[in-house]
Amino acid sequence: MQYQSTRGHDVPQHFSDILLGGLAPDGGLYLPAEYPQLTTDELESWRSLAYADLAYEVLRKFVDDIPEDALRDITRRTYTADVYCNGRPGDDTALITPLRTLGEEQGAPLHLLGLSNGPTLAFKDMAMQLIGNLFEYTLARDDAELNILGATSGDTGSAAEHAMRGKRGIRVVMLSPHGRMSSFQRAQMFSLQDENIVNLAVEGNFDDCQDIVKAVSRDAEFKAHHAIGTVNSINWARVVAQVVYYVHGWLLATDGPGQRVSFSVPSGNFGNVCAGHIARCMGLPIDRLVVATNENDVLDEFFRTGVYRPRSAAETHHTSSPSMDISKASNFERFLYDLVDRDAARLGELFSRLDTEGGFDFTGTPEFDRIAGDFGFVSGKSTHANRVETIRDVHERYGVAIDPHTADGVTVARHHLTAGVPMIVLETALPAKFADIVREALGREPERPTAFEGIEDLPQKFDVVPADADRVKAVIAEHAGR
Repeated sequence: MQYQSTRGHDVPQHFSDILLGGLAPDGGLYLPAEYPQLTTDELESWRSLAYADLAYEVLRKFVDDIPEDALRDITRRTYTADVYCNGRPGDDTALITPLRTLGEEQGAPLHLLGLSNGPTLAFKDMAMQLIGNLFEYTLARDDAELNILGATSGDTGSAAEHAMRGKRGIRVVMLSPHGRMSSFQRAQMFSLQDENIVNLAVEGNFDDCQDIVKAVSRDAEFKAHHAIGTVNSINWARVVAQVVYYVHGWLLATDGPGQRVSFSVPSGNFGNVCAGHIARCMGLPIDRLVVATNENDVLDEFFRTGVYRPRSAAETHHTSSPSMDISKASNFERFLYDLVDRDAARLGELFSRLDTEGGFDFTGTPEFDRIAGDFGFVSGKSTHANRVETIRDVHERYGVAIDPHTADGVTVARHHLTAGVPMIVLETALPAKFADIVREALGREPERPTAFEGIEDLPQKFDVVPADADRVKAVIAEHAGR
């Protein structure tokens, strides 16, 4: 298995070559030279596997330079009931990602795939815990150290910090938009007192944070000198780890070969649904991939119209599903690369037009027809009023409390149901992380695991910085020598 850049960098890479980094040297993102395939017999043989062993089977199709025994040990140490428990032992946590059937709507079974059983109560734990163990293994093998630079709109940061705290040879500098996360999300990150964790609250929005990460990654000399790595979803390992739970969701929702399901995915940075795209390209029987956005609807506009027009920071709304307040989706480049038949030169032209014209347009082109026809994408957006109503409706109808991002997924899923085809909504987080909107919808405080009671009252450690890549570089240089 070799990897190539979406921008055409022609030096093939192996999995470990790209594990610790982010952008390719030419500024592109890495993808396999070709997607490995899932056979019908193979999928059927996986029905009885524990999640850790399913993860091993999927990952070994992409990992070519970590011994199989070591890889199996890593997945088994990662996906355990002890890690994915949070005080809720039982059959559900034993499944790691349990499937909860809500009911049947418009002739279609409607399910939630539980992805919030990890230590920070959000789906990002599913990939981040694995990455922490992969990083530790690789650094120990190579006697190396790593300075991780990341950006978060809420959940990536806490998941990364909890996965990396105490890991030998790893330091984390995490950027987050100042004042734009929920109080629970801030507390999960800023209450960590570990010496190897540095939190920077950037005066701007998530896109500003993400732009800083990319700017630092493009400085090849600085990146090499300070051994900069990334845990954002531009990191390939993040995406491939998420492919696993699409396979697991399909296995749980079906009982025989070839049965098709659809997935509805709350989408901001396009990493989560990109994993679904890859699973579909591998042959997983997926009917539709439903991209669910909030009021920041750049992706919905593209999938409906063919027009891609990222918004400025001033145009990016601060919403009640804040982890999706993103107007420039980094992983979207991976899908575009496949959409233009992996023509790196054409992709480069599209991104040049982003810089000069502020967007590009596939309206009326053969590629636009392929978006739904060949790749199965449809989309929709949800507003604050929609998510409040959906949180209330799902609780009243099914007795299940959901967070606002998951509510966006349910809202949009209901517009794309097909009779007889199960619809699986990917759960984003526990509602405890977003108490304000849950309180508005249900008139009460959301339940939270006992270990998180009073987390907002803990001492917090962070620095406020301007949206300036040079300022962040100075912080990295300061901490890299510790």
